[in-house]
Amino acid sequence: MLGLRPAVAEPARSADDPLVFRDVVRAVEVELGRILDEILCRARETDPVFAREVAERVSAFVRRGGKRLRTAFVWCGWRAAGGAGGIATVVSTGAALELVQACALIHDDVMDGSSLRRGAPAMHVEFARMHLAAQMNGPSRAFASSTAVLAGDLALAWADDLLTEAALGSPYGIRLHREWQSMRTEMVAGQYRDLRAQATGSSGIEEALAIATLKSALYTVERPLALGAALSGADASLTKTLRSAGRCAGLAFQLRDDLLGAFGDPDLTGKPADDDLRTRKLTYLLAVGRSLADASGDEAAADTLKPGTAPLSDDAVRRMRTVLERTGARAVVEAKISELAAASLRHFDRTGAEPLVGREFAALVERVSGPTPKCAGGPV
Repeated sequence: MLGLRPAVAEPARSADDPLVFRDVVRAVEVELGRILDEILCRARETDPVFAREVAERVSAFVRRGGKRLRTAFVWCGWRAAGGAGGIATVVSTGAALELVQACALIHDDVMDGSSLRRGAPAMHVEFARMHLAAQMNGPSRAFASSTAVLAGDLALAWADDLLTEAALGSPYGIRLHREWQSMRTEMVAGQYRDLRAQATGSSGIEEALAIATLKSALYTVERPLALGAALSGADASLTKTLRSAGRCAGLAFQLRDDLLGAFGDPDLTGKPADDDLRTRKLTYLLAVGRSLADASGDEAAADTLKPGTAPLSDDAVRRMRTVLERTGARAVVEAKISELAAASLRHFDRTGAEPLVGREFAALVERVSGPTPKCAGGPV
């Protein structure tokens, strides 16, 4: 445990200047900095080598940022449920989510062999370079991947400690902790399904959607909304509605990420643009492409997109991009994203949340999915 401490300071607001999610994100940034400073002090007391080589790297990775989307969705869930009580536990929960996100990214990069994250070398790449610079014995790859797993575990431990403290400080702490427990299990299940699909050469659309939902959609949007709602004592009906909104938005987020993983600019995304295609990872985009190629009898396209285990060459990756365009797979995924985003807004509108909260949720959905059309009965 990090140690019980005074409540997080409330963001300063005036009567005519309502609290918005940007204030909460800023408060989480401040809280993360304070927490990480405290953690690093304790790590140095435990062991200075571990602190310098592992804990400080994890801390730097967390501070390097990211979109802080999960924090914003916690706020939306909390406000949609009435925003009861102080915001301190909302800030702590948001900070815990940022730490668990660090764990997920560090581990994911090891499993996928990705070299870039947030515009910098992935954690396992950093450890490989440290191994070489220090002229350590043994293979650098084994050291790097093993140490990165420990680094991800460390981030998860910090996240669990912080969430436990938030739960202890909330009258709805049991509900909060149960949501958190479910989220952690879903994340592991999704990662396993992803690895299993690679190992078995799965290519089905339903399998791809199951992986996207478990691995990303739930812990990116659905569970953060539910965590926020739990902090405000939401009833079962409202929580269910928020989860429906979150699942649609979270899946739209992952499908957009699939497109960025195939067609994005690494200078803008901060991560490689062809890893998923090079390894033929089962994504909804690739599954749709294979299905369309089979349905049209396009044997050349089907052969280009077929499952496999050997990494592809640059030319093969370029051919895959061309085929995904030609078969209409990219257009199908774009349409699915718009459909999911619109459905998310309709679900959220049924929560009866204040107009400000509805507008900010819509802005977040647009941010994670891209521009969405206006939908009947809901905000844009």
